[in-house]
Amino acid sequence: MKELLYIEIPTPDTAAVQAWLQQQFVPPISTNLAAKYSTPDGFKLVFLPISSNSGTPDNNAVPPELVVFTWSVQRTTYLKAFRWADRPLPQEAEILQQLTQDLRQQFPQRYPEPPAIDLSQSSIFAALAPYYPKTVHYFSKMSDGEAHLTRAYWWEQRWREGVCNPQQPKQVVFRQKEQGFDVSALPPWGQKNQPNGSKGTGESSQPLGPFDLIYIGGALGVIHAAVMARLGYRVLLMERLPFGRMNREWNISRAEFQGLIDLGLFTPAEFESLIACEYKDGFHKFFDANNPPQAKAPILHTPTVLNVAIDAEKLLKLCGEKLRAAGGEIWDETEFVRAEVGEAQVTVLANYLPTQTAKSVQGRLLVDAMGTASPIAWQLNGGRAFDSVCPTVGAVIDGGFAAGVWDSDYGDVLNSHGDISRGRQLIWELFPGRGNELTFYLFHYHQVHPQNPGSLLEMYEDFFTILPEYRRCDPEHLVWKKPTFGYIPGHFSIKGNDRQVAFDRLVAIGDAASLQSPLVFTGFGSLVRNLPRLTDLLDTALRHDLLKAEHLNQIRAFQSNIAVTWLFSKGMMVPTGKFLPPERVNAMLNTFFGILASEPPEVADQFVKDRAGWVPFNRMALKAAWRNPALLLWIWELAGPKDLLRWLGSYVNFTLTALVSWLLSWLPGFARSIQPWLEPRYPALWLWLLAQSYAVTYGVGKPRPDLMPKLGKSPSIKTPIPS
Repeated sequence: MKELLYIEIPTPDTAAVQAWLQQQFVPPISTNLAAKYSTPDGFKLVFLPISSNSGTPDNNAVPPELVVFTWSVQRTTYLKAFRWADRPLPQEAEILQQLTQDLRQQFPQRYPEPPAIDLSQSSIFAALAPYYPKTVHYFSKMSDGEAHLTRAYWWEQRWREGVCNPQQPKQVVFRQKEQGFDVSALPPWGQKNQPNGSKGTGESSQPLGPFDLIYIGGALGVIHAAVMARLGYRVLLMERLPFGRMNREWNISRAEFQGLIDLGLFTPAEFESLIACEYKDGFHKFFDANNPPQAKAPILHTPTVLNVAIDAEKLLKLCGEKLRAAGGEIWDETEFVRAEVGEAQVTVLANYLPTQTAKSVQGRLLVDAMGTASPIAWQLNGGRAFDSVCPTVGAVIDGGFAAGVWDSDYGDVLNSHGDISRGRQLIWELFPGRGNELTFYLFHYHQVHPQNPGSLLEMYEDFFTILPEYRRCDPEHLVWKKPTFGYIPGHFSIKGNDRQVAFDRLVAIGDAASLQSPLVFTGFGSLVRNLPRLTDLLDTALRHDLLKAEHLNQIRAFQSNIAVTWLFSKGMMVPTGKFLPPERVNAMLNTFFGILASEPPEVADQFVKDRAGWVPFNRMALKAAWRNPALLLWIWELAGPKDLLRWLGSYVNFTLTALVSWLLSWLPGFARSIQPWLEPRYPALWLWLLAQSYAVTYGVGKPRPDLMPKLGKSPSIKTPIPS
């Protein structure tokens, strides 16, 4: 018996595929084909037995067969064909080619869109139930499930709007043409304001403020905002949701969180109070039942990666308290509308959602922390705001699993239980939480494409259906606490300045800046790892009023050692409209993670924490090519010559940056030694030198905490807003 064909058929309706195979597929005419028979899950073709000596029919021999069968997993259908004979059958290749071609025509890739709904006419549950029945069913079991599902629908619509209109993004940032700009001349915005974050009905014809910093986005934004407020800046935070509400949980390691303690944002005791759970080990394992031998791999253990589960809502609440205690303000349930950038300040216009009341405020600098929902990011970068994305869904489940299904001392960092499913390689994450809680995520690496932006709601229908395949359970018996979802973006950078993260008096941080591939962990972990760097640079720019785009564009978390990994994430995306061998992505992942498993533990730890250097990267790349030479061909097929040339530029930049980092290892120490003389006299030059110092340390995954200054202790004076 020999396997001849393995393909994925992108439909959950396996019964329809079986019926078509049995009733409608007509194999090419062959003189040796005796009959076609239906089987319970497909069909078989029986051929006339042929004598190996004379080539004539041999009635005493066992008739050779071509057997085709299907099965279902991950809400998709898979098909294999086997030959039951010791040598190729007549017209075997032609039959299989015709079968594949006919299946592709009958069951093409489909990329469904969520329906347009009017929530003034029906509830979100009633509107979506015909399209996503399991999603509606299980969201209805969660506290505030209706609000959560509305949020997921809103986020998908906002994401699709940007992806489908990349060349004509909605303009939300404007430059004031006249010095005497009057915001009241732009009705209806700017007519009512709520001072001090209150929810009253106070009115004012002039914008509130001024603030030093206005943050838009209250998840990652509040962490940075709290740090800046504690440095003495006047800070305002705007958040579209009720403040403190999160649609994701956060995991990190103790060593990484130490950066927030070193910055003075948290005490060690406060950090301990934020820990929901700390597990002993984390696993990485990808499905390899259909992989060739060289693409099978053992489990990769990473005991100090994402092993500390943080109570995200408690962390946000604590940051909010610290922000307010330092004189900052929080406007929650307030949606950003537009920004007017002037010479002396930026005016932010917003909408207070509960009463649909317009609000406006002025500040020295606007910080975009809106993530992938950011219209500012789309405007600044047009068609290349984001090159890739990980649509991510999941839930926090507070019990209901049978004993032995999972041990809360362990986490699943990355896991797959099947091959490519409807054009996506689905990957799981599982992290223990407080008490009986387990946090699940299901995601895939995805090419940003206007015909196929990536759907959260479609993913949720998958999640609720296939969770029992991944972890043995009855979803009806689980205690559904809250959903976890979002879009994790990536940008295929060649060098540090090929993405715009700033405008005059505006700078982006976090996922809105999206300076790296989502191959490694972004979001919370990336912000924490780069927070000292971003804070020091931003503090310097504010103290010297260096708030033009040319200055602010130097405040970025770009790392050349991470930018070079985008080719790997490209290899995990199924291009829109194309079919890959179902096992292809798992084979690539197993090749790479198998090599990591053979390395010392600290190598894997450094890689997933954005700390891999030039030598480890090249050593692992060469080992991967040696172990699985087909990997090079697979990447060529997926990326093509254009993207390979782009990646070569990233690699050259990484190599040069690593070389410069080695040659200029003395630069950070020298820069700090001349700071007292240079900064007061030439502040713009100092900002540039400081940025270069971080580029040769943080920018290649080698931070130097020993050279971090005590923020806010510089002799320079904060520049007030010009009146």
